[in-house]
Amino acid sequence: MIKNKCATPAKDPENYKDIWIWLEQNDGQLSRVALEMAGIGRKLSDKSGERLVGILLADESGESMVKDAIEYGVDKVIYVKNPVFKHYRTFPYADTLGSLIMERKPNYFILGATHNGRDLASRIAVRVNTGITADCTEIDIDTSKRLLEARRPAFGGAILANILCRNHRPQMASARPGIFKPIDRIPGRQGEVERLTSNIKEEDVITKVLKIIPREEIDITTADIVVAGGMGLGKKEGFKMLEELANELGGIVAASRPPVDAGWITRDRQVGQTGKTVHPKLFIAVGISGAIQHVAGMKTSDYVIAINKDPSAPIIKYSDVALIGDAYEIVPKFTEAIRKAKLELKNKPPQQQTSK
Repeated sequence: MIKNKCATPAKDPENYKDIWIWLEQNDGQLSRVALEMAGIGRKLSDKSGERLVGILLADESGESMVKDAIEYGVDKVIYVKNPVFKHYRTFPYADTLGSLIMERKPNYFILGATHNGRDLASRIAVRVNTGITADCTEIDIDTSKRLLEARRPAFGGAILANILCRNHRPQMASARPGIFKPIDRIPGRQGEVERLTSNIKEEDVITKVLKIIPREEIDITTADIVVAGGMGLGKKEGFKMLEELANELGGIVAASRPPVDAGWITRDRQVGQTGKTVHPKLFIAVGISGAIQHVAGMKTSDYVIAINKDPSAPIIKYSDVALIGDAYEIVPKFTEAIRKAKLELKNKPPQQQTSK
């Protein structure tokens, strides 16, 4: 039985063990960020030798998620079952996780820096009297000292700060969604499962879920091809040109922050430090200067093409191919070439096969 009582933990780091991750779930499915946390957690576990434990708060739908988590690299799942956990709500989640941390003493606790994750992380840190490094882009462990090395951009992205939590436990970090990749799933992988119950009752929860209204957002983080525009386009209408190119390539349109701030495109399309992180197979940057804040969100792309008038623009050094010139001349030709190549491929007769 999980009790909902938190107190100040003892400052005895040698008694803390294991790497914990929060398995965020939505509508009975593990979120992508939960799989990302399992991926980075698996790497840290392999390096440090400490067990990777996933914490799942869910209703009866949790059983299928337990299996998924283990197949994505988690060694043990602590599944706390209660109908109040069907949807995320601050206090029942924070109270339950806080109590578990006080009781079990994990050495590390990592969450995804989603809207819910950011809300939850700060609440837990206060409850267990520890610190948290938020929105990390790199996470490592100094195995000789058993210290979490949580790294995040600072001073507007000018530096990468390495932050340590030397005196308090657990060592907590929230990781930016889209930075870390899930590991390949291993069907049938076995792990330990601990099933617990919670004593929280619905009438004890002060917030009530009346209706779930899905947000109409474009998820650019899962796209294989991203065509992004910057202020170099000069006007909002330039994104229609990018839309045509993206459609031909089977990709999605995104942007750097300035066009978003100017109202040329919606914020869910923003790539960068204050937007979303993408790692597509192909990233095409059109009229983007390449400020470090934007690069932080696309530098893991497999292949980058930059289209820019300025041959000295910072984005050029991050690109595999740079096309120097006016985007309004280059992009339509690019689009037409793709369209023509697709048509030729479609009309090409299938190769005849001969058998011996």
